[in-house]
Amino acid sequence: MFIIEMLISPIMKVQQISLIENNWFEQIESIHIDANLFLLFISPDFNLKDDVLLSLNLKYPKSTIIGCSTAGEISDVTVKDKTISLTAIQLEKTTLKKVSFQIKDMNCSYKAGEEIANKLNENDLKHVIVLSDGLNINGADLVSGLKSKIPHVSITGGLAADGSAFNKTFVINDGKIVDKTIVGLGFYGDDLKVGYSSKGGWDSFGIERLVTKSNKNVLYELDGMPALEIYKSFLGEYANDLPSSGLLFPLSMRNSKNTTPLVRTILAINEEDQSLTFAGNIPQDSYVRLMKANIDRLISGAEDSAISANKNLKETSELAILISCVGRRLVLKQLVEEEVEVVRDVIGDKPCITGFYSYGEIAPFGEFSPCELHNQTMTITTLSEC
Repeated sequence: MFIIEMLISPIMKVQQISLIENNWFEQIESIHIDANLFLLFISPDFNLKDDVLLSLNLKYPKSTIIGCSTAGEISDVTVKDKTISLTAIQLEKTTLKKVSFQIKDMNCSYKAGEEIANKLNENDLKHVIVLSDGLNINGADLVSGLKSKIPHVSITGGLAADGSAFNKTFVINDGKIVDKTIVGLGFYGDDLKVGYSSKGGWDSFGIERLVTKSNKNVLYELDGMPALEIYKSFLGEYANDLPSSGLLFPLSMRNSKNTTPLVRTILAINEEDQSLTFAGNIPQDSYVRLMKANIDRLISGAEDSAISANKNLKETSELAILISCVGRRLVLKQLVEEEVEVVRDVIGDKPCITGFYSYGEIAPFGEFSPCELHNQTMTITTLSEC
């Protein structure tokens, strides 16, 4: 009696490598798949990024090349700086379409989402990945604009970062480095299998306060008192390092007592009018509480996100894209790779892992949730073809 074992090769092929400055060319030459999509998550301190992009454009002129700047690059289970996390992807059955939007100012964020969604919207649109400038955008309005035109299509992605400097971010569009730009990538066809989730793990403390005055992502008053004054009173000596120290103390925000809280991170403060500017909207009449880090719960949050993203996939995915918040990295410090390792433990050895640390994460909480802008979460997108 003979037993014949058949090994079926995956339809979607992925190769993930980490580029360093002194041998990036040799690493690109090691790519052995016919890639039609490249994801590049690039450190702002990688000095030869233009050379890398030129090489890829010459070698793969018909491929789609997108990416963005980071506050840390995720390659497999490592978190690095001054590298490029490069992922080459060969899709056999899924078709792609890339669009972009040039940002004038934050007021066009909703329109940007609408326009990107309209350009991508077709009957067989399965999933959208969005990578955006991280500083000149209202991420919540961007997501609202996207959802208004493609409410039944899953959307994931993130806001580009610049370490913890909050100075200048960039995205990769048409294989070039550009700023003040949003890139949307549509995946088309029923053969693509997508999983996604976004979880946090922060602890709320103190009393819940009512937002009594705000304008989109600018918070002016809590319970009728100046927002910055109240916020500083909780931070103590950390208040001296605002706004950067605000990454360690985000706000939990919910629109009503029955909605799932979202996390909002501070981008800037204004001493003159005592306001706080956040990465996402803080609607008037919403409720907020201060949050602080619990290292064990942050790592558990990453694990929960992996479980949720992976639970409905009948087969192992080929690629996991991890977008985690710069604030989580600042808290976890030398333990940061533990939140990536716990994802690997959940999804198994097969999928390649890539990703970056961001200024905001875009994803639904889970399978049946609407897409939202998150801060301080581990957001996971898994991809495979069947």
